[in-house]
Amino acid sequence: MKTTKIGIIICDRYHTCGGGKCFKSLKNREGAFSIYSKEEELEIVGYSTCGSCPGGNIEYVPDEMIKNGAEVIHLATGLIVGYPPCPRITQFKEFIEEKYKVKVVYGTHPIPQKYFETHSDLGTWKSEKWAKIIEPTLSNKETRLSYN
Repeated sequence: MKTTKIGIIICDRYHTCGGGKCFKSLKNREGAFSIYSKEEELEIVGYSTCGSCPGGNIEYVPDEMIKNGAEVIHLATGLIVGYPPCPRITQFKEFIEEKYKVKVVYGTHPIPQKYFETHSDLGTWKSEKWAKIIEPTLSNKETRLSYN
């Protein structure tokens, strides 16, 4: 069985997060983890914050994850749904992919419905850029409600 090793970088605003939604979605292959086959084993080899604005850990945390075997790094959904959403998320992805030559995926767990409604009302994600960023974590309403 193929094993894919994953690192997760979360927003420092949520530095006390226990990762419950991320790990649930990983197990269920929901949200951004839906790109992986259910027959494929997934292993978390790193879990860290961005280091607070402007993302100080982005320079070295991926290296630690890669040393532990990370083949993919997910930028957690908290970077997308927090208010305001991370203004540097695209820079993080570009930097990590260029410097470390590792795939970076936007998001982890599905966007909870309460955040979906708030950001929809505010128009936060109306741009083409944000439509691309939220796409892996959008899911359907029933799934979003299960992550509230």
